[in-house]
Amino acid sequence: MITNEQINQLDWKKVDGLMPAIIQDSVSGEVLMLGYMNEEALKTTLEIGKVTFFSRTKQRLWTKGESSENYLLVQEITKDCDNDSLLITAKPCGPTCHLGTDSCFVTENKPALTFIAQLDKVLEERKTADPEISYTASLFARGTKRCAQKVGEEGVEVALAAVAKDRDELVNESSDLLYHLLVLLQKEDVPLTEVVQCLENRHK
Repeated sequence: MITNEQINQLDWKKVDGLMPAIIQDSVSGEVLMLGYMNEEALKTTLEIGKVTFFSRTKQRLWTKGESSENYLLVQEITKDCDNDSLLITAKPCGPTCHLGTDSCFVTENKPALTFIAQLDKVLEERKTADPEISYTASLFARGTKRCAQKVGEEGVEVALAAVAKDRDELVNESSDLLYHLLVLLQKEDVPLTEVVQCLENRHK
């Protein structure tokens, strides 16, 4: 995380006092938006933990979400090798774009694994849904034992499909397994990021 002491080391002169800041979803890795920060905006961002820009149209500091409450909660701020741009990973509190989309950059060709993080968010929202109209909510309602049972069942189906060399069935059953594993993790309040961190630590 960049510190207040490092702010002065950034090349503000090169960018005429306005530093480009790329905002990236801290879980999915999706690029959410691009904004600009002056020194005061960056200091405010560090102070309040919410991404704050300098609005070139309003000519003032602007905290993303100040009117919509769709804040961007800062997780990490890093500078590039030339000290003239920033990368900020953040946790979005709702849609980032004013058009109601998660990202200001709408594309059909998102990185494939981005969807796993999006699905995880949807499953979290289903915790409070009506079990009568949502299969996911019905799993949550039936408790950990049922969620764990489904993971076991799907795990066996994946193994059987692999042994049978049935590629289509392997893909389908693996999809079921991943879905039910995410449900189980949500039920037990284990963030997917914690599992990924465990894998990263093992790799190291």
